Amino acid sequence: MSGQFEHFKEKREKYVARGVGNGNLHVADKAQGATITDVDGHTFIDFAGAIGTLNVGHTHPEITKHLKEKLDKFIHPGFNVMMYESYLNLAQKLTEITPGEFAKKAILLNSGAEAVENAVKIARKYTGRQAVVSFVRGFHGRTNLTMSMTSKVKPYKYGFGPFAPEVYQAPYPNISEKSEELTEDAYVDQVIHKLHDFFIETVDPSDVACIVMEPVQGEGGFIIPDQKFVDTVKQICEDNGIVFVVDEIQTGFARTGRTFAIEHFGIEPDLITVSKSLAAGFPLSGVVGKAEIIDSAAPGELGGTYAGNPLACEAALKVIDIIEQEQLNDKAEQLGHDIEVYLQELSQSHKHIAQIRRLGAMVAFEVVDAETGLPDKALTGKITQTANDKGLLLLSAGIKGNVIRFLPPLVITDEELNQGLNILTHVFDEVTSNYSVS
Repeated sequence: MSGQFEHFKEKREKYVARGVGNGNLHVADKAQGATITDVDGHTFIDFAGAIGTLNVGHTHPEITKHLKEKLDKFIHPGFNVMMYESYLNLAQKLTEITPGEFAKKAILLNSGAEAVENAVKIARKYTGRQAVVSFVRGFHGRTNLTMSMTSKVKPYKYGFGPFAPEVYQAPYPNISEKSEELTEDAYVDQVIHKLHDFFIETVDPSDVACIVMEPVQGEGGFIIPDQKFVDTVKQICEDNGIVFVVDEIQTGFARTGRTFAIEHFGIEPDLITVSKSLAAGFPLSGVVGKAEIIDSAAPGELGGTYAGNPLACEAALKVIDIIEQEQLNDKAEQLGHDIEVYLQELSQSHKHIAQIRRLGAMVAFEVVDAETGLPDKALTGKITQTANDKGLLLLSAGIKGNVIRFLPPLVITDEELNQGLNILTHVFDEVTSNYSVS
């Protein structure tokens, strides 16, 4: 490597905590749309979107212009000290665009994990119960509570216990794991049966404050549940006075071709957690839902020093406008379709590609051993690393580390998309031709 790469790499190794992961050790200098340029002038096509944070792309001109105008007015009065209009307007907007024909309220926070944690606090306050149910393969954050709700042990939980009590993980269907003897319907029925047993064997529903579910599991590998399963979870909540919390942190704001992924299932959850692409890269999250549930907490029981930063709120309001103005839900569906078609064609010559799945532009595939069909984590790592080396920001996921996921900005141009896919083709050709299991 030339230029400043080695200098910044040494600085990272000397001063930054080892526990912070880096998929790419280059240093960004500027970014626009779906392209990042590093300090040495190398360009990278972004299929990662800061882990699903940039649905409207890097440095959207409308957002940049708007925030420059707002920056001169004030930076952060602190909503708990003195209110400001952007918080109020965003709270209103979120209650209007989230599913649910009932009175709603919102609280704004900083991160996705903070949103999930506050949703649990609200549910516990409302129900007077303690138990929390999440799902196998789920990911909800890195705080003690949300880490406890998360399924994958390494790297998220290993050595960080003890974990929060009264957290239970229920079964969640994954069609790619079904046996050949079962039809998809029979498999889903089997998982639903296990779910009902879970509430007999593991925790009684009368003790459960909330069920927290990703409508598509993100870090778990872009696992899309069956309609019948989602309906069952909702019905269990309704039958037992359990607050149904939908975690839309990675799926929200047009990623799946709907503003929120739960809309695909026709379900109105009690609470929704939002973050990531809400504010185009600014730290912001929220809990939105039934007013009576949100208001169960008394003044002062929820909040935080930086919660609902005014500039982040301004960015979020612009994001919501851009989603509508630029028809990003339609673009997401077309983008996802184009990537899926590409992967289907690539899979004809590369037998390591299996289980292609998508909802809108939330696309993923599994990397498997071409002979056995078993998950191949090592090959997955080689593909993502080589892609990053060649100018394509690419992420893996999955409970077994063998899923490659696509989270490009929805505003990506055809030229950027084709350039990224061409890089990926070359990466597959190079890596699989030289690949052997060590």
